[in-house]
Amino acid sequence: MLKYSELQEGQVLESLKKPAVTKVQLVKYAGASGDFNPLHTDDEFAQSIGMPGVIAHGMLIMGFLGEYVMQVAGATAEPTNFRMRFGAMTRPGDDITCSAVVRKVYEEEGKHYVDLEVKAEKAPEKVVGSGQATLRFF
Repeated sequence: MLKYSELQEGQVLESLKKPAVTKVQLVKYAGASGDFNPLHTDDEFAQSIGMPGVIAHGMLIMGFLGEYVMQVAGATAEPTNFRMRFGAMTRPGDDITCSAVVRKVYEEEGKHYVDLEVKAEKAPEKVVGSGQATLRFF
């Protein structure tokens, strides 16, 4: 459980490793999100446009990072801001690890905040999503 009083700028937080992305997961996400672009579900189509096969929805990766931020916040804080940029493509079989570094610890109007730099990587140096999140502590 995160404690505001124990956080320091530059601190690396515990990461979250997701299971390998699967084609079944991509089909299920297409149904849940309403994004039925065949680039995400049909290898033959993806190959016809020059891709090696299907790629994951960018918003699926954002969902992984959102899950991670909520896990980090736990019962001691709440996210008040979350932004993300997409990076490299994610393909079935890729293991995604979400991580965060504390960028700023501060107080504003009597409330405690922590700004995080977050990222999702499929391998060291292969960032598939990055962004920022702010946590407000209770």
